[in-house]
Amino acid sequence: MSETPSTSFSTIHPTSSEGQVPSSRHLSLTHPVVAKRISFYKSGDPQFGGVRVVVNPRSFKTFDALLDNLSRKVPLPFGVRNISTPRGRHSITRLEDLEDGESYLCSHGRKVQPVDLDKARQRPRPWRSSRAVSAHAHAHAHAPRPPAAAAPGVPRGPRRLVVFRNGDPKTRRAVLLRKRVTQSFEAFLQHLTVVMQSPVAKLYTTDGRRVSSLQAGILSSGAVVAAGREPFKPGNYDIQKYLLPARLPGISHRVHRKGNARSESRKNSKWNVSIITSDLPNAGTSSQIYIILYGQHRSSAPIYLYGTDGAQFQDGHEDIFTITVGDIGTLFKIRIGHTNCGCSPSWHCKEVQLQNMNSGTQFYIPVQRWLARDQEDGEICREFPILNKGHPVLPVTIYEVYVATGELWNAGTVANVYISIHGEKGDTGSRQLFRSKSSFNFLRGQTDTFFLEAVHLGDLYKIVIGHDGLGPGNGWFLEDVVIKDPTTNHKYAFFCHRWLDQGEDDSKIVRELYARDNSIFSARQKVELKRKQTWTAESWKFTKGNTIQFYNRLTGGFVRLHPDGTVDAIGEKRDKYGLFDVIFNKGNICIFQSHEMRHLSLALDNGFVTGMASGGATTELRVLYQPNRCALLESALVPGHTVVFDRHGRIADESSAGYANLSKEFVIFVKGVFLNSAVVLLATNLWQALCLQPDGSCTGVGNQSEKSYWKVHKISSGICMFESVKNAEMYLRIKDGRCDGTGTGDTDCCFKIKKNLENASISLESTESPGLFVGLQSDGQAKPVIYTKDENVCFYPQVIQFGRENPMGMSAIPSRGEEKIRESKKQKKLPPESEARSALLSSTPKEIRHSQSSETLLSEDEWKVVVLTGNTGTQANVTLWVYGDEGVSGPISLSKDSPKQLFLPKQEDEFQVELRNTGKIYKIRIGHDGTSEQPEWNLQKVTMQHLKSKKIFDFVANMRLSRIQAEGDIVCELPVVKRGQAIFPLVRYQIDVYTGQLKQAETESEVFLCLYGERGDSGLRQLYKSNMPVKFQRGQIDKFQIEAVSLGKLQKVLLRCEASDKSQYWYCEKVIVREPGTLYESIFTCERWLPFMSQGIIHSEIELYLQEMQINHHPKIQEEANDGDWKVIVVTGDLENAGTTATVSLYVYGETRCSGAIILGSGKHQLFSPNSADIFKINLKDIGEIYKIRIGHDNSGKDPGWYLEEVRLENIATHELFCLTVDSWIAENENDGDLWKEMPIVRTKKAPLPVVVYEIHVHTGTKPGAETESNVFINLIGSRGDSGKRRLHQAQNNKVRFQRGQVDIFSIKAVSLGKLKKVLISHDGTGPGNGWYLESIVVKSEGEDSSQEVLFPCNRWLDEYRADGKIECELLAGGSHSAGKTGSVAS
Repeated sequence: MSETPSTSFSTIHPTSSEGQVPSSRHLSLTHPVVAKRISFYKSGDPQFGGVRVVVNPRSFKTFDALLDNLSRKVPLPFGVRNISTPRGRHSITRLEDLEDGESYLCSHGRKVQPVDLDKARQRPRPWRSSRAVSAHAHAHAHAPRPPAAAAPGVPRGPRRLVVFRNGDPKTRRAVLLRKRVTQSFEAFLQHLTVVMQSPVAKLYTTDGRRVSSLQAGILSSGAVVAAGREPFKPGNYDIQKYLLPARLPGISHRVHRKGNARSESRKNSKWNVSIITSDLPNAGTSSQIYIILYGQHRSSAPIYLYGTDGAQFQDGHEDIFTITVGDIGTLFKIRIGHTNCGCSPSWHCKEVQLQNMNSGTQFYIPVQRWLARDQEDGEICREFPILNKGHPVLPVTIYEVYVATGELWNAGTVANVYISIHGEKGDTGSRQLFRSKSSFNFLRGQTDTFFLEAVHLGDLYKIVIGHDGLGPGNGWFLEDVVIKDPTTNHKYAFFCHRWLDQGEDDSKIVRELYARDNSIFSARQKVELKRKQTWTAESWKFTKGNTIQFYNRLTGGFVRLHPDGTVDAIGEKRDKYGLFDVIFNKGNICIFQSHEMRHLSLALDNGFVTGMASGGATTELRVLYQPNRCALLESALVPGHTVVFDRHGRIADESSAGYANLSKEFVIFVKGVFLNSAVVLLATNLWQALCLQPDGSCTGVGNQSEKSYWKVHKISSGICMFESVKNAEMYLRIKDGRCDGTGTGDTDCCFKIKKNLENASISLESTESPGLFVGLQSDGQAKPVIYTKDENVCFYPQVIQFGRENPMGMSAIPSRGEEKIRESKKQKKLPPESEARSALLSSTPKEIRHSQSSETLLSEDEWKVVVLTGNTGTQANVTLWVYGDEGVSGPISLSKDSPKQLFLPKQEDEFQVELRNTGKIYKIRIGHDGTSEQPEWNLQKVTMQHLKSKKIFDFVANMRLSRIQAEGDIVCELPVVKRGQAIFPLVRYQIDVYTGQLKQAETESEVFLCLYGERGDSGLRQLYKSNMPVKFQRGQIDKFQIEAVSLGKLQKVLLRCEASDKSQYWYCEKVIVREPGTLYESIFTCERWLPFMSQGIIHSEIELYLQEMQINHHPKIQEEANDGDWKVIVVTGDLENAGTTATVSLYVYGETRCSGAIILGSGKHQLFSPNSADIFKINLKDIGEIYKIRIGHDNSGKDPGWYLEEVRLENIATHELFCLTVDSWIAENENDGDLWKEMPIVRTKKAPLPVVVYEIHVHTGTKPGAETESNVFINLIGSRGDSGKRRLHQAQNNKVRFQRGQVDIFSIKAVSLGKLKKVLISHDGTGPGNGWYLESIVVKSEGEDSSQEVLFPCNRWLDEYRADGKIECELLAGGSHSAGKTGSVAS
């Protein structure tokens, strides 16, 4: 990129568009198309010129081969993974779907940003032309017809590039960038190897910066240095004398020495230009000089001044040129500058004289300034006003430019940044921002100040800002730009808050930003935006059911609610009165109930905080987040009244003390964040999170998406491991001075969680390397660091899925992570103190290895365990759980340093273990993992002795734990026996597992089950031996038995299905548990697939709660659900491809209210398959009598189209049934293209509401830039509800929608809305030129006996960068008229 707005830098001009007539193809069956010539373009990038590819069976045998080939040619961060039509509406998945002569878009994800290929062909980079706004139309009108498109990144025509040999400036070659040699960067390097006659592996700019792509080479000021494997060697790489003899590409203005002028059109004018170089030492320049003339009508193009003798602009010389420009109008300023190239580019200009040869008018401009990077202000171009009689002279102004880089990790850039400022009196041209008050420019979170000199531009309205993409880590997150005009003392704010990065956002590295009305308003908007973003990041904490704490930074204590209703803020972290449950949540309004005293909640009464009965209006508190992640608690009843404490933690109001002695900001903590199996996001700021990269490294710049999810493995209190959800068995670790995600679950992966009270963040300290924390470098890469209070060690956890304590022991098999820790401890020979520390980190924290030399005092928690093996021993891993009335200890691995010597036939093995917080013991569970070559183990007896009190428990087993014996159990439970009688009996539970009738409901995967009752659980047992020869077949009932110490009244069961792929997913209908000897049976309804997806996470287990318990109950399908009072049956048609991959949602409308969106599920997980009925339970309480439903999908997935046959709603209590026939496609490419269907409820003796077709006329305004390419949505709202948010995507009268001055007509079907009151109109802001000026909307409809036509005036921008920045607005009816069918209709 050059600072000079030289048209020598051309852009890409595609030659095809979506509307192009396809070339003729052979349609005869005997003459098939052998080869297809197809153009591929880059999603969302109108600058990309596209690549033409010939597709035939020889070149590409598979569709994946084509994707791989395009990945090398189309610059996408993750390669080409998706091909779609130019508007992004249809994905291409087969070679056969590609049509000869057509154009397609390439993207690396399913989301495609459309490109108008006609516009892309005519769209140069903004800074490659410095013409005034009024000049564009004129320039295009006279521009020659562009040639055919070139390869990506290659300009129109054969552009020349001078290539120097590294370290040898005398060896150079001029290379024409033809299509043949620019298909890819690798192909270009190979071509240069031939041209330079030496290996070329790397390219550099002439000042030594690495050129890493073809596009960067084209932006390199016309010259590159070719190197092999060696580093860059500085030299005098002067390109001017090699470029000057040829015409510069794209410049229509030839400049000749005086006397060599050529004839031009009469509309053009000839000028004599005389430039005198000062006689100061070294005043002359080797660089190339250009001049731009600005007139009242337009500006000229950059005109390069050169002759044929190559001796211009020397010390004390006058150079005279004759130039020809178009009709620019009255001249008011000039810009003169140079390209800063050659061995001595600095230049001191004395004066410039201009003479209009047509009118004879002369102008004299005294310059007397350096144009040099190392002189004065470092500028290499200057602007000067022209004195014209009758016209005011514009002053020269030094604009102050404040550029704020965002606070995201890796937000800074080392690339060269350029800006062009536009005002009502022209522009500044492209200027490099390189000299600021800061030592280093564009660092993360930094605001850089620059000074830019230009002739006064009047009122500013936009800037064009971007960078050249050179250098490592060149991406840039620009927050905003503020420009101060010292002449008027006015500030202009240009808000961005986006990436300029080829690998982020929309991949653009140049953006046009429009001025806000005033900087104060913009600053307020920034603060308000930050508050909204903070609330988005923190709102998960206020989910109903969460338990939270409020920490006050001024008092250093937690808010407490005492039994007498008093409140203070001096509580300790573990104070039981400092815990609050969120029992109500609506938006940001919550009720915080005391966890200890359920009858009291926090309340604001007359401005003071107190405890009051839950549910009152005073207990509803609005949570207002501040940009510093602290929250205010404001009364929802009396806005403005907030919870306030003084520095002593006493309640106060804002008038009771000085402001400095009061605090109303609280840091919010959630209890139970790091429970076992929790899935968390470790956010590094409001937008980014700690993420595992494909190469195993970790970075803090990941998106807050599924790729950044971590599963928690809780080792002991405050110590956890973090396993990547996306890449299983890859753990976060610190080892050998590196922090990455390649851990295997050993002790290097264990971290101590340090909570930071000041901002609710956490820091992760390695337990293997105490003092080292997970930290982030400035580029976001993770590395081990020593703890400071800097934010680079702070992570903000967000819970995606809460885990649970390890109660009751979930499995007889230790987790993989636990095994890894044990194995690593066996492999390492640690010194005694290290071994002691490592013991604390063991996956079996209750275990203490027996040591004969131990002289420590016995604690209350130490026990001796003796295991007697019978006739058959085992070498499998044996695990023990101990249950008491206060908790459970386990799993406890019974192992020693010589495992092969354990559990031998007729041998006693002794272990010493530690049991904490167990209470009075009532049972144990012991078993092995079946990994031994010997498949069974004869367990005779287990004896436990308390080492301090000598109390002994004997557990007589006398059983074989074997997969081939009895029920195949390898785990057994043994109760405590008192006076010869077990305190709780052993029960053999009968388990009936019902597999559903759906297609492919069967599975071959392993299924596990755990029973929960009022006395603990059975542990997770594999359902191994069934009464059926093949388990879990479609429509089958499998019977199993699980023996456990009596659990009392059953409460729930946990089911786990570990399917390796989708073909092994299992559909479970229900589980019935019977206890022998009783008439009771417990029914647990499932009716869903396992595994299943929720919130982006695939879950392999599900908890089922007790549905019904009755006597003499015969098995039947249970229709009750936990929280559902209606059953919904969705019937998908039996047509081919009738199923959908999209996520389906349902809305139910009652006389009282609407249910809101009820997400039924996604077709990606075995729902909504062809010829199937899916059953769901939903809660429709308090919505009143139902009168209509709306059902549809989000158009996601590979095949979102859906043929819906019928929807049935049944009231479970009253058995009231509604059958709603649809028999229609719900797809964008079928019927009317609507993704939603509305159906009225039909009742006896009551006429249903009619379905009405609403005709919508959308009037786009006539202002410049009024059109939009975004997706537009509308919601009609009337006296009988709303239509829901519908996309307007199939206009009846226009192929291209929402064009300037155009009226587009759409129609949607909805159950009659009654009298229309308002509409909600919005767009999604996607696509280039996404702003939209909407003039009005007219909605017409005809009912059975009346019609209405309602006008909704708008006359405003829906644009993120104009007006109020909103892209959604509510329009009220401005005029309407209802009449009979034969009456007139007024608008």
